[in-house]
Amino acid sequence: MRRILAVAAGLVVLAASACSAPAPPRSATGPSPTPTGPAVLPATSGAHPVGTTILHVNDTSRPDPWNLDVATRELKVTLWYPTKQKEGERAPYMTPKESELFLKGSGIAGVPSDTLSKTRTNAIKDAEPAGEKLPLVVLSPGWTKPLSSLTSLAEDMASRGYVVAGIDHTYESHVTTLSDGRVAECIACDNDTDPGFGTRVVQGRADDVSFVLDQLPMKWDGSGLIDRSRIAMVGQSMGGAAAMAAMVKDSRVRAGIDMDGTTYARIPKSGFSRPFMFIGSELHVPGHDASWDRDWKLLTGWKRWVVVKDTVHQAFTDLPLLGPFLGVAPEPGVLPAERGAEIARAYVAAFLDEHLKGGRQPLLEEPSSRYPEVELCPEHCGKS
Repeated sequence: MRRILAVAAGLVVLAASACSAPAPPRSATGPSPTPTGPAVLPATSGAHPVGTTILHVNDTSRPDPWNLDVATRELKVTLWYPTKQKEGERAPYMTPKESELFLKGSGIAGVPSDTLSKTRTNAIKDAEPAGEKLPLVVLSPGWTKPLSSLTSLAEDMASRGYVVAGIDHTYESHVTTLSDGRVAECIACDNDTDPGFGTRVVQGRADDVSFVLDQLPMKWDGSGLIDRSRIAMVGQSMGGAAAMAAMVKDSRVRAGIDMDGTTYARIPKSGFSRPFMFIGSELHVPGHDASWDRDWKLLTGWKRWVVVKDTVHQAFTDLPLLGPFLGVAPEPGVLPAERGAEIARAYVAAFLDEHLKGGRQPLLEEPSSRYPEVELCPEHCGKS
């Protein structure tokens, strides 16, 4: 579903994506008052304080797939990780310029252009990493969305003892700040109706993932804390499709989650045995996305198909949490933003704990009274 937030005079499209089939928008309702003060991301649920830092890596072996004037592929990588440091400067959610361009690209007006840059995060900027033999989770955002749209989920994973390496796929979002301070906008958006476009995107993102995995030991001083035998990937929308593509391409990625993204990478007809989980909005029940139906049959190992009722395409991102601060109101009948974030965190963490830490998770085995909104689809798609 494409539209997550309604305004008084119509609909603001925050979430147009190449990854899910469009659906008619729900009716708009009257505007809600814009909250005063900056947005504050939900507190993390794990035991560890969280640090974060930014790396820039440059793949000189291939040209940028979107900008024909650039001979290399530069990527911005944001790392979140456990730390012992509890005090310090909070990392910015976005810069003022990033906020301006994201709001412009999303068609949002009527609020100060730097609104999102004032969002309060939980992570301490450039804090010293702590721990040993930590699992690594690669994170990929949706189409046109910067990685920052998944900050709440990333912080929560890090608080639970994971290193998270999030990738801004350059020229595929409304804004990416490069190493020299230049801001790259969404060149690829001009091509998103081309035949085969989704396949092209996820193949490129799979290349991005492999390159980042290659570069981390050389580019990050804290990389010695990572257990490189325990790597998973999580993505939303096009990022979820990229998780499947990266797993097919790179055997280092041993488990994956697709949050509401139509898939494009083809699984071998012989099947694919590494653990995988679909987490979908209410329109991703079996029979509504041919790519999920197709892939489900080819997933021969541990697999789950989770559907969260009364949700829309961006429910597992920060965007519903931030909507009220942008002067936008939630659609009627949609799960509250805080609840959607809580569910996403719980099921992502359960999957990662089971497959990277080796602990069986009852939450993934049967319906939970704590999360009655969640369906495991046993009567439709079965359990492995």
